[in-house]
Amino acid sequence: MSSKNNKLVVLWTSGDREVALNMVFMYTLNAKIHSWWEDIIFIVWGPSAKLACEDEEIRKILGNMKDKGVILEACKACADKYGVSPDLEEMGIDVRYMGQPLTDYIKNGYHILTF
Repeated sequence: MSSKNNKLVVLWTSGDREVALNMVFMYTLNAKIHSWWEDIIFIVWGPSAKLACEDEEIRKILGNMKDKGVILEACKACADKYGVSPDLEEMGIDVRYMGQPLTDYIKNGYHILTF
């Protein structure tokens, strides 16, 4: 049975490629593969949206995370500012306004990890 204390939201905001490859993605993928968390929601927000669409290696890793069962979401307001909403949607990412959903995750006791 799913419980809030076994759910993780990874909030990826950094446009730093090295941080993404050598920490954010590494932890998120391993957490899913090894079932450290029951559910993992990965939110692309801010400069990370642009990086996700410009970098082929990052695109592949995000696809792999999705294939492994990580839920991928992105902030529509940010993605629209960078002109990448359609690209993120093509990658299978749920692009929507994230202010309320993130607030709900926090109020409902989800663990939030921010990069």
